[in-house]
Amino acid sequence: MKPVHILKISEFRHEGSEDIHANTLENHLATRHKDIAEPHSHNFYLAILFTKGHGRHEIDFTDYEVKPGALFFLNPGQTHYWELSADTEGYIFFHTRDFFEAWFTANELRSFPFFYSIHSKPVVYLNQEALTEATHYFKKILEEFITEKAWKKNAILCYINLLYVQATRWFDEDILPIAENNNGYYQRFRQFEDLIETHFVSVKSPGFYADKLAITLRHLNRISQNITGKPAGDIIAGRIVLEAQKELALHRGNFKKIAEMLGYEDYAYFSRFFKNNTGETPSAFAKRYTNK
Repeated sequence: MKPVHILKISEFRHEGSEDIHANTLENHLATRHKDIAEPHSHNFYLAILFTKGHGRHEIDFTDYEVKPGALFFLNPGQTHYWELSADTEGYIFFHTRDFFEAWFTANELRSFPFFYSIHSKPVVYLNQEALTEATHYFKKILEEFITEKAWKKNAILCYINLLYVQATRWFDEDILPIAENNNGYYQRFRQFEDLIETHFVSVKSPGFYADKLAITLRHLNRISQNITGKPAGDIIAGRIVLEAQKELALHRGNFKKIAEMLGYEDYAYFSRFFKNNTGETPSAFAKRYTNK
């Protein structure tokens, strides 16, 4: 079965810049639009600013409006694709984790609210003043990316860090107090997500993950509720459903094989599980997605 296409940063090779790429959105769409014809993911961190145009940006099968001032951040592994108007303009850059964290050794990417986890809100809509400031940072990143001046990497990293700091301030105010007051919870939740990524096909029980984290199931549910508003079991189920949606959207058939791939030998049980978590059967989802 063909997997979700994962774009690698090496596919955007630029001389002297193998772990960072920057471009105008217009040029990116003109040269890489064929890669966005269907849902795909990346092995890098991605930032996109829209300064003109409209449309929709689908991230992990949730739709977000595209309009001037829309600033998106995506984690590695998240699935997305978009439908944009012909007059779309803006900026885009992406980089590896090592590119940023090797420089800012005390500042992990996942310390920024938009990179906390795949459950983080991926977009903030900027007012005109904030859009002007964000545009300045994206322009400077692009200018440094294409220059041959000395200290190029240093300059790019400084502008990216400034953008990330300012974007943290632009995100909803209620996100920040939660993160600051429950830093230990966020660390545990990230560990929980990492374990899910490794084991979700073979293990669906929240108790297994609590044992792996050396905490009680009650405490794991408390952490999960505090961070996402959902119990641990829902987070595990959500990851399974997301993987199923990726496969259904891309392959539109052979539902039994998709169920088996996700650890369900009984397709009828899997179908009920999918419907309970999405409100529709796998076949209905695939049909609706085909008609988009």
